[in-house]
Amino acid sequence: MAFEITCKDGPSAARCGVLSTPHGPVRTPAFMPVGTQGSVKAMHPRDLEELGADIVLGNTYHLSLRPGAELIRSLGGLHSFIGWQRAILTDSGGFQIYSMQGRHRVLEEGVRFNSHLDGSEHLMTPESCVRNQLSFGSDIIMVLDHCLPYPAPTPVVREATELTCRWAARSLAEYRRVPGPAGGALFGIQQGGFDPRQRRACAERLAELDFAGHAVGGLSVGEPKELLLETAALCAPMLPDDRPRYLMGVGPPDDLLTMIGLGYDLFDCVLPTRNARTGTLFTSRGRLSIKHAHYRNDPSPIDPECGCSVCSRFSRAYLRHLFVSGEILASMLNTHHNLHFFLTLLARAREAIAAGRFTRFRDDFIDGFRQRSSLDVEKKST
Repeated sequence: MAFEITCKDGPSAARCGVLSTPHGPVRTPAFMPVGTQGSVKAMHPRDLEELGADIVLGNTYHLSLRPGAELIRSLGGLHSFIGWQRAILTDSGGFQIYSMQGRHRVLEEGVRFNSHLDGSEHLMTPESCVRNQLSFGSDIIMVLDHCLPYPAPTPVVREATELTCRWAARSLAEYRRVPGPAGGALFGIQQGGFDPRQRRACAERLAELDFAGHAVGGLSVGEPKELLLETAALCAPMLPDDRPRYLMGVGPPDDLLTMIGLGYDLFDCVLPTRNARTGTLFTSRGRLSIKHAHYRNDPSPIDPECGCSVCSRFSRAYLRHLFVSGEILASMLNTHHNLHFFLTLLARAREAIAAGRFTRFRDDFIDGFRQRSSLDVEKKST
């Protein structure tokens, strides 16, 4: 895998690049729609292609339990299995382990856990995690890491960070030992909680291991928004400048532009798809909750400034009707619009960086988006 930085923004750390993978180029900064179980919920792969998604995300924990890594391998790998021929990043499952409080034990050898499907016991190790992703044929493979909740005591953060580094070294050794489909790249994951010293120590040890890319994990785990932004700003310059930087699990549109300005290249979040299924839509005029009675007779599109096929064809009144009626089409149309919004926003950010006007683009968008979202909330409460 090769990563080329094609241009940088002068006033900020934003940069554009191209991540070359076995399944095509990924234009960065890039947003990855989340397809945890091999499917971006309510979306056909064809529609994701038409929306301009260069890469999607799958989850090793879920796919290894169901349908199983061996089945996916026997059917030609994950790309063939899910009918997606562009790039795939598979997360290791470290965050899923973090979220399974009470159903797992973290050991030196790995994580012993009980399946959320049937209660059966399993052991996930750094080595098995890499082998499973190699059998998937993933374009980007993530190491197993130890993610902590917020807050966590300093000694616990230190132990988890050190374990993450040891697991990272074992992951890299296994990656180099086991032959897999050509081109899949291994990324390290920085942990360290919200302790700057642990974050720096982890970043330095991972840089010595020479991963193809680096991720920042352990954010969006219950911390205040200000602390998330502060930690993300602290971590970005710790990562190698010539490798792709992946900020895991952060997704509000205004935050994405903030993080691009800090120098991050890859993002994923369930926000656009999950919110679509609960009736929250993202627009150039802020967030819009389609379930409110205010839209019962509204003939206008979701966003008059949006060029997606949903906005060009359907009214807010119809989308509200679908949602309150529990129609499957509501999830499909809402998800299509939200992903169009996110992917178009990232495309516009790339254009702004290339044109040397990213800082103004970011500030104008954030000011308008936050102000209009607040007005929409106030309108619905009156």
